[in-house]
Parts: sequence; structure tokens; C-alpha cells
Amino acid sequence: MMESDGITLAALTAALAAAGLLAGLLAGLLGVGGGIVIVPVLFYLLPLVGVDDSVSMHTAVGTSLASIVVTSFYSARAHYRRGVVDVGLLRTWGPFIGLGALIGTAVAGAVQGAFLTGFFGVFALCVAVQMLLSPEVSRFRLNLPAGWARALTAALIGAVSSMLGIGGGTLSVPILSACGYPMIRAVGTAAAFGAAIALPGAIGFAVSGWNAPALAPFSLGYVNLLSFAVIVPMTMTAAPWGARLAHTASPQVLKRVFAVFLLLTAMRMLARLF
Repeated sequence: MMESDGITLAALTAALAAAGLLAGLLAGLLGVGGGIVIVPVLFYLLPLVGVDDSVSMHTAVGTSLASIVVTSFYSARAHYRRGVVDVGLLRTWGPFIGLGALIGTAVAGAVQGAFLTGFFGVFALCVAVQMLLSPEVSRFRLNLPAGWARALTAALIGAVSSMLGIGGGTLSVPILSACGYPMIRAVGTAAAFGAAIALPGAIGFAVSGWNAPALAPFSLGYVNLLSFAVIVPMTMTAAPWGARLAHTASPQVLKRVFAVFLLLTAMRMLARLF
């Protein structure tokens, strides 16, 4: 990974550091874990340094999940200090989210990289369009689901998020908001959901990719340690900045920023695929 096709280690490091700063900022601001930035950046950069296309998307997702373990902790801690992490909701939803993450990781390890790329792009596009077209935060319920509906909702959040390498806010923030949950509290709690998704997901991608061919140097399965080492310090630095911004911006501003980043990411991923 020193130099390939004109990209040097210095250029790669600079790009990863910038992605880490932006990911950390978004993690604190939107509760999304930062994977919505990290996955596409790694997806584009890894082939430029000699990583085979057949494993680039899996490596991007696995490395993103590993970085989210740390990012979500710092983001959630910053929100917790401001009193907007619902610990009770975390306790009741967390186990089902973790179980879903394990299921999603197993599915992701069995499918082709092109499927993951298309799934990521289509999912992000749908969420972004819905959030941009809806003039207000959509509310379909007056309270959160309970019983089997709660378990199924939480498991789906975990499964889809782990397959896409994202922290859970992409799904959980709109879902919580649709159930009448305050936006800033949804963001803070979603940041805590990230660890329940990322830890089992990262371990699963490391195990499933252990003997995969054409991996990037310094990788544990589908988790690239070099990328992780550059991205994580940046996300740790920027996550508290985003958390502070989240407490000064209006819910509609948060929603629109979230949607725009999703839309741009989806368009770039789908353009690369097709």
C-alpha cells in the first residue's frame, strides 16, 4: 500500500484523515457513526492502492465498523454528558440490535461486493429522498413499538446497518423520529446504538474475511488496520465538535444536513456500480 497507480502513502493518509474528521463530525452531529463517509471513501481509495475489487467493498465495510466502535463511544459520551442519551431505550433495544448485527454480518460475508455496493447506494438514496421531500419530521406513531415489534425493529436496524458498515443512526434516527421521539434525543441515543452494531459487526467481518484472497496489507480479515489507525484519531477529535453543533442547530437543519450527505453518497456509489 505504499504506492500504486500514482497515489502515494502521503496522499492516501491525507484522504483518510480528512474522511475521519468528516466522519467524526457527522457522528456527533447526526448520530450516524461516520460510516456513511468512511465506506465510500475506502471503497474508492482501496483499489487505487492495489486492493482487488472483489474485496474492496467488504474491506470498506469491515474497516468502517471497526472505526465506529471507537467513534460511537466518543460521540455517545459527548451526548450523554448533555443528557440526551436514553439509557432505558439503549438497554431494551441494544441486545436485539446486537443480534441483528451478527445476522447482517453473516449475510454480508456470503454475498458479492457488487451486491453490497448496490444495497448501500439504493438504501441511502431512498432514505435521503424521503427526508428531503418530507417538510417536517414524519410521525407515524405516538410512541415507540413494544414487544415483538420492538425486537423486530431493533434487529432490522442492526442487520441492515452492519451489512452497510454504518453506525445505525441512518435507520434509527428516522425510525425514532417517526415514533414521535425528539430529534436531538434520537441523535444522542443513535450514537450509543453504534457500539451495539459495530463491535459484533467488526468481529464478524474480521472472522469471515480471515482467509479471503487479495486482501490489503496489514488486514485482519476484512478490517484494514492501516486505514483504521489513520481514521480513528480523527474521528475521536471531531465527534465532540459535532455533538456541540447538534445542540445549537434546529431539528430541521439536522435533518437536511443528514439527507444531503446521504444523497451525495448514494449517487456516487450507484454511479460507480453502473
